Amino acid sequence: MSKIEEVFTAIETGKAKIIAELVQSAIDEGNDPMEILNQGMVNAMSVIGERFSRGEAFVPEMLISARTMKKGVEVLKPHLAKDAATSFGTAVIGTVQGDMHDIGKNLVAMMIESAGFEVVDLEVDVPLERFVEAIQMHSNVRIVALSTLLTTTMPAMKNIVAGLNALPNRDSFRVMVGGAPITADFAKLIGADGYSPDAAAAAVLAKSLVS
Repeated sequence: MSKIEEVFTAIETGKAKIIAELVQSAIDEGNDPMEILNQGMVNAMSVIGERFSRGEAFVPEMLISARTMKKGVEVLKPHLAKDAATSFGTAVIGTVQGDMHDIGKNLVAMMIESAGFEVVDLEVDVPLERFVEAIQMHSNVRIVALSTLLTTTMPAMKNIVAGLNALPNRDSFRVMVGGAPITADFAKLIGADGYSPDAAAAAVLAKSLVS
């Protein structure tokens, strides 16, 4: 088994304690950092994501694998070209105003980061103004992702999307929404660019929206 395959297996199985050592070994062997990232890490998370979508893996497993990857990426970052590490640009994510839930949002953030975005996490109970501020403060924002778990905060999501759609630089980024009460029809109704039913699909959607 090659070192990159060992990295893949460690992330797939959530071996957080050994991932840093494995990534360093792969680097020391002369493996290309981008190959370690894409073949060893991103591919492993894609496999976990597919299992999750099929109901064969669950949130705790995805969280463990995502956290394992995050530890591996920390070792890899100094060896990656600056533009390669954030090749898809910046993604701003937050749970909308009035909602304090963050497990789903955190999982989506990790999956989007795994897909190659630099993630700016605004956490929970985020009003329109903070999303706008984040877009203005960070360079190359390509994705704005809104999450909610409560039906009572769906109007807040609608209002935030309306506010984002009114920005003069709206063409420079895409808005995606998700959460338990959200549907593709609702996303279309409020003017979002895309809807994701789960974290694995969110990573795929984010990449497709900026490609």
